[in-house]
Amino acid sequence: MYHLRPYHKLQARKLGVVIRPATKAPYKIDVFDKEQNYITSIGDRRYKDFITYAEEEGFDVAERRQALYQKRHKKDSQVEGSRGFFASRILW
Repeated sequence: MYHLRPYHKLQARKLGVVIRPATKAPYKIDVFDKEQNYITSIGDRRYKDFITYAEEEGFDVAERRQALYQKRHKKDSQVEGSRGFFASRILW
């Protein structure tokens, strides 16, 4: 099970959603609206995210990986309410 960090919870709060560790593999996080209605699952446990990179390899590496992620997922992260939208704002 993926461990939610305060960073993730803060980012979710900014978006007005609630997050919990995912119940379905291989996802990291399940996203719910304020009424606890399921929206989507995000992140893949097999891959690192911003906070994981920062903790394991340092903030400089995390920022470089973040820039690469944002470049690679630019198109899908701009569709509000999509899986890519929530992943880019909560995990990265």
